[in-house]
Amino acid sequence: MKQRIVRAFAGSFILISLILALYVNLNWLWFTAFVGVNLLQSSITKWCLLEVILEKFGIKD
Repeated sequence: MKQRIVRAFAGSFILISLILALYVNLNWLWFTAFVGVNLLQSSITKWCLLEVILEKFGIKD
């Protein structure tokens, strides 16, 4: 369950930032890059802040 929520958040953030880059300002692409870097970091370190937050809210795997 937690993994699905993390993927949904990441996908939503990427799509929202791409839409904002198209219609508001290209600098929103930096947010897209930030999300991508965080996904890469979590795949290497196996640690994700959103997972920690979700766990504190009582959401389990």
